[in-house]
Amino acid sequence: MKPKSPAKKSMQNVKFDSIDELLEFLPEDQLKLTDFLRQLIFQCVPEIEEKLSFNVPFYRRNKGIFFIWPGAVSWGKVTHEGVRFGFQQGYRMSDEIGYLDRGNRKQVFYRDFKRLQDIDVELLTAYLYEAVLADGEVKSYK
Repeated sequence: MKPKSPAKKSMQNVKFDSIDELLEFLPEDQLKLTDFLRQLIFQCVPEIEEKLSFNVPFYRRNKGIFFIWPGAVSWGKVTHEGVRFGFQQGYRMSDEIGYLDRGNRKQVFYRDFKRLQDIDVELLTAYLYEAVLADGEVKSYK
């Protein structure tokens, strides 16, 4: 299924109605990375809520915790290769080894992956759990 064209003044190059549509759109390398990261999230945090936002998967419990942003989905002029794994509350995490990239952001930190072999599953899992703990300290405003 071909994605819809975004509105004329959209910051994005595509518009999806579902995560399945996004997955069908992705090039094979980004699809493999996205699938792997999604499964890791569900394995570590089975009660997490997955929702399509900004045409990519976002994950939340009390507040937003993670997102997976494939490079095939643009955001204005900002692009990246591979798949970006983001921590929406990255500023609340210790990251003593500097594993996460902050860019010029104050709250949202991330790590880019170009190949499955780039993912240190044990280390990323530890960051997933730390992010979930940080989210548990946040009161829900639902």
